[in-house]
Amino acid sequence: METFVFLFPQFNFLAPKEEAYFKMLGPKDLKAPRMKDSNSRLKDKRCQLSLLLTKSGSHENISPEKKTTTATSNISPEAALSWSSTFEELLRHSDGVETFSQFLRTEFSEENIEFWLACEEYKTIDSDSRLITKAKQMYAVFIEADAPKEVNIDYATKVAIQKTITTPTNTCFDAAQSKVFSLMKKDCYPRFLTSEIYLRLTKRKGPGTTMFRRRSRSCVFNEPRGEATGDSSAWL
Repeated sequence: METFVFLFPQFNFLAPKEEAYFKMLGPKDLKAPRMKDSNSRLKDKRCQLSLLLTKSGSHENISPEKKTTTATSNISPEAALSWSSTFEELLRHSDGVETFSQFLRTEFSEENIEFWLACEEYKTIDSDSRLITKAKQMYAVFIEADAPKEVNIDYATKVAIQKTITTPTNTCFDAAQSKVFSLMKKDCYPRFLTSEIYLRLTKRKGPGTTMFRRRSRSCVFNEPRGEATGDSSAWL
C-alpha cells in the first residue's frame, strides 16, 4: 500500500526550492524516518547527558577569589582590621597569613608567601641531614632557574645560595627571604588592603564606592497662590 504524503520544503532548510511538494511513499519509506528520528533523539539525549556531566565537574575551575569565601567566613572584622596596621602584624596571625596567601593566589604570585613560610620553617631545623635535604628541595622549587615556583630575586643572591647548597646553614636563605619580604610588603600588601577579599572581611567598601544620598532639585512655591518658581538655592 502506498501513501500520498505532502512535503513542504519550507520546513526543510536543506531542501532545494525546486523540490516537489508531494511524493508517493511506501511502507518501508514510512518506517525509515521513524527509525531515524528515534536514533536522533537517542543521540540528543546522550549529548545532553554528556553536557550535564561536564557541567557537574566544572566546580574545580572556580576562581581563587570564590574559593576563599568559606575559608575566611569565621574571621571577625575587628581581627581583620588589625592586619592593616603593619605587614609584620599581618604575618603574626595565622588567619592573616592564610588570607594574604589566598589574595596572592588571585594574582598568581603565591610563591612569595610560600617561600617566606618555607624559610621560616627552614630556620628551625636542627638536624644536618634534614637541613641538606630541605635546602636542596627549596633551591629546586624556589631558586633554580625555571623552578616551578621561582621567586623574583637577583642573580647574585641566587649564586650565593647555590654555593652553600652542599653545606647549608640555617641562614643561607636569609638574603633571599629578606628580598621577597620587601617585595610583598611594598608591592603586594598595599593592594591586599584594597582588595575585595580583605574589604569583605572588614565590612568595608572599595575605593570610589562610597555611598551618599544624591540631592535633588526642588521647587519653591510662592505664598499664597502656590505657584512654583525656580530657586537655585533650593537643593536638598
